[in-house]
Amino acid sequence: MKPALTVRGTATRLTHGGRTPAEHHGFVNPPVYRGSTVLAPTVDSLLNYRQPYVYGRLGSPTTAALQEALRELDGSAGVLLCPSGLAAIALALQATLTPGDHLLMTDVAYRPARRLCEGVLNRQGITTQWFSPSLGADELRRLINSKTRAIYLETPGSQTMEMSDIPVLVAVAREAGLLVIMDNTWATPLFFDAFSYGADIVIQAATKYIAGHADVMLGIVSASERALPLLREYHRETGLCVSPDDAWLTLRGLRTLAVRMRQHQENARHLTQWLAGREEVQAVWYPALETDEGHALWQRDFTGAASLFTVVLQPAPAQAVAAFLEGLQLFGLGFSWGGFESLALPFDCSEYRLAPPRQPVGPCVRFYIGLEDPDDLRRDLEQGLRRFNAERD
Repeated sequence: MKPALTVRGTATRLTHGGRTPAEHHGFVNPPVYRGSTVLAPTVDSLLNYRQPYVYGRLGSPTTAALQEALRELDGSAGVLLCPSGLAAIALALQATLTPGDHLLMTDVAYRPARRLCEGVLNRQGITTQWFSPSLGADELRRLINSKTRAIYLETPGSQTMEMSDIPVLVAVAREAGLLVIMDNTWATPLFFDAFSYGADIVIQAATKYIAGHADVMLGIVSASERALPLLREYHRETGLCVSPDDAWLTLRGLRTLAVRMRQHQENARHLTQWLAGREEVQAVWYPALETDEGHALWQRDFTGAASLFTVVLQPAPAQAVAAFLEGLQLFGLGFSWGGFESLALPFDCSEYRLAPPRQPVGPCVRFYIGLEDPDDLRRDLEQGLRRFNAERD
């Protein structure tokens, strides 16, 4: 028998978590188990669920390997897999809230999460109240009432990249006995340890960095011991599941997450610093920049930065922004992010804030920085800014 070894490094856990080669004839990766029916050796085993896997929808060795690797990464009590990031958000909210409950949600949450609350949850008798990401302890206490059940945090915020003082908000939530739900897609567990900051439920769109290759739709809900039973029951009873192929692809992507995130961070650092010095740019919203208003909170609570940020351009007509973006050679125009290729997305900031809004004068573009050479990306953006200037003049 090999001697015991305490593994502390995140990169090591990513490489080895969820792997049991001895159970698969020495192959280093688990196979893809496809199937709906799982045969049982006896009637007793079949009817009383006396085997690890009983039906394809309820899991397989492939999905179990991914769940275990993710659990080792984030230190949770358990992980549930969903067919998309939005499905993971829906699971976290619908499993824990009931008619009459009151939810507090940061105003900078992922916009489809807002629509879910305004539509589906509202019809179910669950009310949502939005709060500014800069909210302090006393302000939060004033929003909590006898029906408040949970608080939903996402920091930095979607699109506007605003930071919240997580320890302060979580402390108030704990005083009131609220469940703390966090979306940790931007940072991943590599750059922000949500459970050590008091989260009960942590959501990630594995579609993004975890899978990392723009070829998978998958969501993750990780939970503490307190929250896991409710989530597990809802997950099972509503038929939420993922395909074994998507689970396998996500597990493959997970193995290289640490090295990819280091490169994403370095590329973003290079480009945000350059963009911040351009005369065409009013502001770069990216908490890792020293000039960002959320930098101190990011520096205190996070160990790294993702490669998603927003650029506020100088006032210009729509055709100038289109000329800038449509001529880019290395940046695709599209939704989502987290893959290997760089992306750009123009957006209207007013659609993303309800509480005292962050309303810039100029047009906003969200950039996702992939794994290309940063000097090539800079040259591509430089050419684009020349087109922007030509249309602006």
